[in-house]
Amino acid sequence: YAERLAVEKAGAVPGEYVLGADTIVVLEGDVLEKPADAEEAVAMLLRLQGRTHQVITACALHSPTGLHTATDVTRVTFRPAGEDLIRAYVATGEPLDKAGAYGIQGYGAALVEGIEGDFFGVMGLPVRRVLDLLEQGGWRYVFNR
Repeated sequence: YAERLAVEKAGAVPGEYVLGADTIVVLEGDVLEKPADAEEAVAMLLRLQGRTHQVITACALHSPTGLHTATDVTRVTFRPAGEDLIRAYVATGEPLDKAGAYGIQGYGAALVEGIEGDFFGVMGLPVRRVLDLLEQGGWRYVFNR
């Protein structure tokens, strides 16, 4: 699912190198996308608290050598934060445009107990995977084009 969305995003813009990415959160087989509103965000975060979920970020690169894709999976464990903290977090507005209703790079870090995998993947762009895709696409040194 995430890979299909990433491929669609990369294919939507013409260019020599075009990168598309999409992130989803999966808890016990249920996909948690961006919440529709604050109450849905609260409900998602209440489900996530005290549990481990997967953050799946897929990347697709259209390049002169073709289409290249990669998927990163990171396990994130939330602490049992409690409804008051969750509601205070949602009131910041930060989670409303994020898959799973949290941003690990912002205030959402207060909900996290630990991660197994790529922090940047949870943020929405797994840097190591993107560098691999660029190399597959013929861009040998990201520092010197």
